[in-house]
Amino acid sequence: MKRQKRDRQDRAHTKGYQAGIAGRSKEHCPYQSTAIKSQWLGGWREAIEDKQQGLFR
Repeated sequence: MKRQKRDRQDRAHTKGYQAGIAGRSKEHCPYQSTAIKSQWLGGWREAIEDKQQGLFR
């Protein structure tokens, strides 16, 4: 059985979260499309909040 691919926006959110956890700045967003870029930034913001709450070091 083939695995279903996640949609681009979900993948962008996950990549943004990973970038935020890694400590990258939001200027490193690789996306140009407004909708996908906003998903990446949303994931990045979540990661920054999680780091501030002490969930990650």
